[in-house]
Amino acid sequence: EVQLVESGGGLVQPGESLRLSCAASGFTFSSTDMQWARQAPGKGREWVSRINKGGSSTFYADSVKDRFTISRDNAKSTLYLQMNSLKTEDTAVYYCGTAPLGTYWGQGTQVTVSS
Repeated sequence: EVQLVESGGGLVQPGESLRLSCAASGFTFSSTDMQWARQAPGKGREWVSRINKGGSSTFYADSVKDRFTISRDNAKSTLYLQMNSLKTEDTAVYYCGTAPLGTYWGQGTQVTVSS
């Protein structure tokens, strides 16, 4: 059974940082591209970032470029999203998923950026 479990969300102030983690199991993580997406209240799901299976290629939405960093540890089957210089508009539920098709997604972790 494929499982993706996100963690690390929380309430932070604008300008602060958070690191999200996504623990994967039930499939060959090291052979799978991965991605992060988010969904803000009242909005559709927005793609955030993607990383290839080896971790050598990364891609970002313009809205998070130069502030967020995606990475992975294949030995631990874990995906990460380092989020710096957070803004109020980054408030959303963040989901990790397989790429490119998004066949599997986790349950999400809430990130709230507010002063």
